[in-house]
Amino acid sequence: MADITKLEQALPVAPLKIAALDSAAEMGRVINEYLVAFRKETHKDLTGDPAFQGYHEENYLASIDCPRFGSGESKGIFNESVRGKDLYILLDVCNHSITYKMNGYINHKSPDDHYQDLKRVIAATGGKAYRINVIMPFLYESRQHKRNGRESLDCAYALKELSNMGVSNIITFDAHDPRVQNSVPLCGFDSFMPTYQFTKALLEAEPDIIIDKEHTIVLSPDEGALDRAIYFASVLGVDVGMFYKRRDYSTVINGKNPIVAHEFLGDNIAGKDAIIVDDMISSGESMIDTARMLKEFKVRRLFICTTFGLFTNGLALFDEAYEKGYFDRLITTNLTYQTPELLSRPYYMSADMNKFLASIIDFMNHNVSLNFVRTPTAKIRKLMMNHNRKLREEK
Repeated sequence: MADITKLEQALPVAPLKIAALDSAAEMGRVINEYLVAFRKETHKDLTGDPAFQGYHEENYLASIDCPRFGSGESKGIFNESVRGKDLYILLDVCNHSITYKMNGYINHKSPDDHYQDLKRVIAATGGKAYRINVIMPFLYESRQHKRNGRESLDCAYALKELSNMGVSNIITFDAHDPRVQNSVPLCGFDSFMPTYQFTKALLEAEPDIIIDKEHTIVLSPDEGALDRAIYFASVLGVDVGMFYKRRDYSTVINGKNPIVAHEFLGDNIAGKDAIIVDDMISSGESMIDTARMLKEFKVRRLFICTTFGLFTNGLALFDEAYEKGYFDRLITTNLTYQTPELLSRPYYMSADMNKFLASIIDFMNHNVSLNFVRTPTAKIRKLMMNHNRKLREEK
């Protein structure tokens, strides 16, 4: 957890409540357990103070439901009062495992369905909550963040809609383009990076990895991911490289311009361990093409770290690539739904974000600056120092 002394010096803005939608029920359960444990260690002597009413609880989860009529229509219901609460609504718009029945047919919830449920829950508060905060790890419609020609601006409009409904803060992770927050300049918007969790998971999965300029390089699969690659490389103290995707902009296939070729920009990487960082894996075709090229460049090992693993075309492509030795480890966060098949793969490892999310909620509830949890540079360097010392001792 982050610096607890900052919480000891602050008052909660209001009693805390978490509304975890069905798409994030398990995530909400784990976050609640962390918050219960956190608060047993803070303000222990103020349990009778009116300002700390509802501070030390055994459960912060609100009882909510979004039942469906036979026609597919729905409504949001709170089974308890949230009057005066600092409410945090948690959802995963990419969870395709949730189903509902409409006219006798079984349908899987789409991102649109999850977003509508979010609005229903907000509407069900009736304006009685002290503050409404939305935690949406994968930002709804974030891939449609800008307009090229006659197109809709779905992400910007969704943020504007949430702001108009009374949402005070929107928390997301690794937004495809965080500049979309310009659509709601008076609404709190924070996009966090899982860099520390990636580093921790990678060192746990590959305890023999040597991270320095001679042995490791961080790579961006395209120009859009360069900023996160530069930050990751600077914290680890290694070099950075980039692939440039040449696309055929005269053709559209499955809603996107096909990639003609990947061109590498960087120094010689032969014999080094390579770490690819990106915000998401959708179908995975582009990532596998990049991995194939890196193996042609004679990299020693290849580790893929992406915030969101969507795998919209299944895992067959990655299974085949792993068998061919194109990559050695795949790490994504648990911020979106992970299929049992993915969790069973020998090459996969999950970077757990639940404790980090609990810390974000705790700091926000105390109105403490999120800079204390946003920048993990010191934690990463301490982790690296301990790892390198352990390697030296083993030698």
